[in-house]
This record gives sequence, C-alpha cells and structure tokens, in this order.
Amino acid sequence: MTLDDWLSWLEQQHPKTIDLGLERAGQVADRLGLRTLGCKVITVGGTNGKGSTVATLVSICRAAGLRVGSYTSPHILHFNERICINDTPVDDVTLVRAFEKIRAVQGDVSLTYFEFTTLAAFLIFSEAGLDVAVLEVGLGGRLDAVNLVDADVAVVTSIGIDHIEYLGDTREKIAVEKAGIFRAGRTAICGDDNPPDTLLEAAALTGATLICRGRDFGFRSEEEGGWAWHDAQRVLTGLPRPRVALANAATALAALQATQLLVPEQALREGLLNAALAGRMQVMATEPLILLDVAHNPHGASFFMEQLPPAAPGQRTLAVLGMLADKDIDGVVAACLGRVDAWFAASLNVPRGALKGRLASALQAQGCHVAGQYDSVADAMVVARQQARPVDRIIVFGSFYTVAAAQQALHSEYALS
Repeated sequence: MTLDDWLSWLEQQHPKTIDLGLERAGQVADRLGLRTLGCKVITVGGTNGKGSTVATLVSICRAAGLRVGSYTSPHILHFNERICINDTPVDDVTLVRAFEKIRAVQGDVSLTYFEFTTLAAFLIFSEAGLDVAVLEVGLGGRLDAVNLVDADVAVVTSIGIDHIEYLGDTREKIAVEKAGIFRAGRTAICGDDNPPDTLLEAAALTGATLICRGRDFGFRSEEEGGWAWHDAQRVLTGLPRPRVALANAATALAALQATQLLVPEQALREGLLNAALAGRMQVMATEPLILLDVAHNPHGASFFMEQLPPAAPGQRTLAVLGMLADKDIDGVVAACLGRVDAWFAASLNVPRGALKGRLASALQAQGCHVAGQYDSVADAMVVARQQARPVDRIIVFGSFYTVAAAQQALHSEYALS
C-alpha cells in the first residue's frame, strides 16, 4: 500500500472522525512501548498560537544543533508535513513502515485517523535518536492522543472559545481540558496573559509548576524593531523580531528555558530570526499584497486582525473568506468589523464546508460589503485580484482548507506563467 492508500484506508476505519479518549490508542501504544520517546518532550496545546510556538521551538533547537522532531496537525498540502525531523517532513517510506508496524499489533482496537497517525509519529520519533520532540495537541488536551506521552514541559498558548461540542462553552471549562496535559512535578507554561482561574486550579491540583505570561515572564517591543524577553532569572534584549507573533515567540522561549536544554544565546537569536510557519500571516504575492492565515475562530480572527498592520492611506483590504459550517462564522465576522473594505464569500468544497450563501448572510447581517459569492476559494481569489489595485491587499483566511486551496491556486498559476 502507498501512503495515499493508507490514508484513504484510515479515513474509513473508525465510525467517528473525532472520538476523544486515551483508552483505545493507549492499548496500542503499550503494545509498542510508546509511552516514552527517549528524549525531552514539549507538548503544546491551546486554542490558537500552537503552530507558531512549535515552529519557534523547532527553529531554535535546530540552530542549537539539537535533533528535533515535531508533530503538528492538520497539514496544509501534504500529510508528511505533520511529522518532521529537523523541520523536514518524513518521507512516504518512513510513514508507511510506521503504519505497517502499528497495524501489525493493533488487533481489533478501533482507532481514529488522528489516533493512528499520532502513534505513527511516536514510533518514528522513538526510533530517530532525537534530543527533543515537540508535540502539538490536536484538540483539547486531556483526552487528546498526544497526551499519551508525559510532557517534560507542557504549554498552553491561549484559551478561547472553540470546539464547544467537545470542550465546553466557556473559557473556564475549556481551560480544564487544556490543562490536562500538565504533569505532577514538571513545568507547565501558560502563554495566555489572562488565564481562567480553573487553569491555575488545575495546575495546583496536578502538582505542576505553573509559569504564566505577565506574571513570571514577559516581553516588550524595543526601538528599531527589536524586542526584549525576561523571566525571573534572565533578561534578553535586542532580540530579532520573528515572523511569528511575539506572544507566541515569548511563550516558546519560556518553554525552552524550562527544558534546561543547552541552547547558546546566539542559537536562540538565529532560531528566532528563522522561525516561520506556513499559513500564518503568510505572504504569497505583492502588488497587490496577498496574505494567507488559517484563523478559523473568533479568538484567532481577532488575533489576525491585531497582527495586520493598519491600512496605508488609500489602501483597501479585500478579504476572501472560506470556513467550515460548524465554526462560529458570526463570531469570526464580528472580530473583523471595521478592518475589511470588501468581502468575497467562498464555498469550501470539503465535508463540513460552509456554502457561500451562509457566509454572505453572516457578513451582510453585520453590515459588511459583500463584493461577491463564489463556488470556490480559487474563483473568489481570481475576482478579488482583478478588483485589487497594486497598492491594495488581499487577505485569505477562515480555515486550513481555505489556505490550502489558495496555495494550490497560486502555485498552479505560477507554474503555468
């Protein structure tokens, strides 16, 4: 079976796409001895900012000469993006071999796509001779398959409202689920500067040492574009500004400090400079500027708008929006009010994809100017680019699927030109 064969097979092996719980995957992990990975483990959870924090950690570890594995989800274009060693996606052969080993001991235990592929990441990392593995939580934390492995350092980047059907409908409830990755006697990092009391209480009950942004570490911008980071023991000034949000970079530094890995300051600076992540404030073209972002919930959309520089005099912001139907579409639109001049609503042609009419209705209900409704992200981008002047900018966001469709459309265009 090829990798594509395996992935198609996995999509049909469990009755639910999402089925939180550690018992099933835990049985198979025990059969393969995958409760430990033979290296330092940093587990990163949170509503938004996980990917940027992982990317910063990986970049700094690489600059320090450490062998680092990273597991993230979902991917944008290719499944291999999820499992990387030294920031390079593993090849199809490595993935297929891991899948075969898992299937050989799985027996009659039913696993979701995510559980099976998480175990594959664990297996690959356990055999790769890593110094550190950085694991991104898929959903929540407490019952996510990534939580089968005890983290030396557990990170919660932010706490917002998302996945309410699984995690709860308040920040307080969601914080408890995310704090499930904390471990007794080990360090937990909170990158949210206003965490619910329930997260603090969960850390205390678990026996984890909690380090919070704004209380135990922080950052500030400096003149000439640099920034500074500090905690109780250390102050770093004149840091290069990364391409990821400073809050996430600062959280990554706190996590790295807690691992006690040997990272020279020069490697730290080099890693910050090189840290980047596809699909987060990603520049794809200029004149007009085209920016892609995977922001897909109100918290993420608000953060995206905050990171977006104010429009220059005479500059218009055109937005191509594509979302999943089970997301808080109205909340995302509300988070963007006053920042977009014209909207292009695009249907997402995937399971759970919202249709263009649903998006257009949500936009119009909040007084937004809908310039058009389109059957695909690619179609919407064509018209948006036709209407944009060189000084304008186009933002494309709302889902990982939206970013993937935009990348595919632009790559095809460049390949043909």
